[in-house]
Amino acid sequence: MKIDLSGKIALVTGGASGLGLQMSKSLAACGAKVAINYWSGNGDQAVEEIRQAGGEAAAFRADATKPRELERLVKDVEMTFGSSVDILVCNAGGMIKRVPNAEMTEEHYDLVMNVNFKSTVFACQAVLPGMIGKKGGAIVNMASLAAHDGGGPGASVYAASKAAVHSFSKGLAKEVAPHGIRVNVVSPGLIGQTAFHDTHTAPAARQATVGRIPLQREGTPEDVANVVLFLASSLSDYLTGEIVEVNGGLLMR
Repeated sequence: MKIDLSGKIALVTGGASGLGLQMSKSLAACGAKVAINYWSGNGDQAVEEIRQAGGEAAAFRADATKPRELERLVKDVEMTFGSSVDILVCNAGGMIKRVPNAEMTEEHYDLVMNVNFKSTVFACQAVLPGMIGKKGGAIVNMASLAAHDGGGPGASVYAASKAAVHSFSKGLAKEVAPHGIRVNVVSPGLIGQTAFHDTHTAPAARQATVGRIPLQREGTPEDVANVVLFLASSLSDYLTGEIVEVNGGLLMR
């Protein structure tokens, strides 16, 4: 069965690089008109890649940690595509760097919490009026396996920010379900082919982790994007408030 998102407008925060770029490409390949939000990186290049593959996309630069910019972003997307957002993927986020708690600064704490959790809360808020007006929508928030186990060294605040995404998403799912809006979470484990683990995880640690994964490999951006597609589509119409673990069996609940 082919997932068909024709006529849908999808907004992906942090959609110009890493996992977000693959999500943007996959959504466009299934027929969605994709709004690629970015702050750093090259949004225009991401759009060009999608257009060359036959998809439709536009880039929108906005700081996802600032509610007013998110409000403007959603209005710009609506003006560009002529309708409100049907699918939101809150992908903006990152560890920034590993910082032991004994060395934690308020600045680092705020940065990590804002980019991972605050951005999710207010991106969801920004699209709700349009989704409520349409009596439907799909929101997919991105978390991490770290939300369950506290993460690796120096990642406890990052892990806490992703755990906050879990709880927030469940509460939001209950709140907006009467409007036909579904809210789910994708929680990746060790995913290769992006800058995240190249930057934050030593090669020996990655190798050791792969040895503990039942499927015996790192995940790929496509593995994550495929789950996002499922949650964005009508195939998951009876699924909300769920956390989908994408980790090859490293964590089983």
